[in-house]
Amino acid sequence: MVLGLKKLFFRSVDASSLAVFRIMFGALMLFESVNYGLFLCLDCLYRNTALLFKYHHFEWVKLWPENGLEWHLLLMAVSSVCIMLGLFYRLAMIIFTLCFSYIFLLDQALYLNHFYLVILISVIMIFVPANTYWAMDAKLNPKIASATVPNWGRFWIGAQLEIILIYAGLVKLNLDWLNLEPMRLWMNNQSSRSHEIFQWLTQDPGIAIASYGVILLHIVGAPLLLFKKTRLIVLAIYAFFHLTNAFVFDIGIFPFLTFAATLLLFDPSWPRQFVAWLNERGKALRWRHISQSASSVQTPKGVFSFSQWLIVVMISMWLLVQLTVPWRHFFMPGNVAWNEAGHRFSWRMKLRDKQGTIKFVLYGKNDERVEYDPQQHLNRRQLNKMACIPDMIWQYAQFIEQDYIAAHNQKPEDVKVYVDAMCSLNTREPAPLIN
Repeated sequence: MVLGLKKLFFRSVDASSLAVFRIMFGALMLFESVNYGLFLCLDCLYRNTALLFKYHHFEWVKLWPENGLEWHLLLMAVSSVCIMLGLFYRLAMIIFTLCFSYIFLLDQALYLNHFYLVILISVIMIFVPANTYWAMDAKLNPKIASATVPNWGRFWIGAQLEIILIYAGLVKLNLDWLNLEPMRLWMNNQSSRSHEIFQWLTQDPGIAIASYGVILLHIVGAPLLLFKKTRLIVLAIYAFFHLTNAFVFDIGIFPFLTFAATLLLFDPSWPRQFVAWLNERGKALRWRHISQSASSVQTPKGVFSFSQWLIVVMISMWLLVQLTVPWRHFFMPGNVAWNEAGHRFSWRMKLRDKQGTIKFVLYGKNDERVEYDPQQHLNRRQLNKMACIPDMIWQYAQFIEQDYIAAHNQKPEDVKVYVDAMCSLNTREPAPLIN
C-alpha cells in the first residue's frame, strides 16, 4: 500500500502539463477580472442596493468604499498575469485566491458553481509546484527549475475534477430531470434565440437526448477519462458538450475551466509531445524520444518522510470533504430543490428553475402595519433570487426589522415581520414557501 501511495503521489512526471494548466488558468482568470472590471456594471451588481446577502459566518465581508472594487479587480488581474507567467507564482496565487474569494463572498445572490470551482482550484494551486517549468520563476531562480514534478499536484486537481463531473451527473437522477424539466422550459425559451444548428435541442426528442446524455456523459464519461484508450473520445464529446453549453446558456468560464483541467488527465508529457510534433512535423524518432523520456516513472524508495505524510493526509482529507459535503442535504428535512438546504457547494448545476413573488409586512408597536416593497432596497437579480430562497428571505426580514427599529426607536420585541412568498418550482403551480 505504501509503495502504491508513493507511486500515486510522489513519482516524478513531466512538468509541462501542469505548466500549461497554470497558463490556461491564469488566462481565464485574467479574462474574468477584465470582464468584471470593464464590461460589467459594478454599480448594478454591488452598489445600487441597500443590502448584500451574506454567507453564514462571513457577514463581516463589506464592500470597498468608493472605487475600491475597481482597484481590487485590477489587483486580481495583475495577479492573474503573474500566474500565467509563473512570476512570483506562490504570492500571486495567494493574492488572487484572497481577491477572488472576496468577490465571491460579497453577495450570496451572485453564487455561481464555477466561482466555487475557481476558489477550490485556486487553493490547490497555492500548494502545487506549477512554476518549475515554462515559468519566469524558474528562469530567475534556476534552483527550482525542473522538467519533472511529483505527481500529487496533477492527481489532486484531477481527482477534484472527477468528483465535480461525476456528482454533476448523479444529482440529475431525480424525477424532474428525468421528466425533462427544467430543460424543456429552458430550451423552449431558447428556441427563438438559438442558432439553427441548435434548434433540434428545443424539441422534446432533442431535449430528451440532451437530458439523459448529460447523465451518461458525467457518470460514465468522467471515469472513462482515466483510461488511455477512451480518454480522447470522451474529451471530444466533452468539448462538444462544453461548446454547446457556452453557446446556449450563459455559464461564463465554467466550460473552459473544466476543459483545461481535463487535459491534466492525459499523459503528463502531452504538451511537450505536441511541441515536438509542431517543431519536427511528427518525425518518428523525435516523437519516440520525447515520449519515452517524459513518460518515465521514478518512484521514490523507502518510507514516507514527515512532509510526504503531511501531503498525503492533507490531500486525502480535502478529497474526503469534497466527497461528503454534496450529500449533506440527505440529513436535512425537505426537498433540497424546494428549500435550498444543502443546494450550494454540491454541484447541483442547472437542476431547477424557480419563479416567485414575495411581499413583506411589518407590525410595530400598537399594531402599526407597514408594507415593504423589496424593490426599494434590492436590485433585480437579488429580488429574483430572494423570492425563492429562504435564507435570503430571512436576511431581508432582519434588514427591514433593523431598519424600522432604527427609524422608529422601538424595541425588537415590539416588531414582527411576516412574509407572503409564493414560489413555482420547475413549472409547477406556485405554492407558499414560508409558513
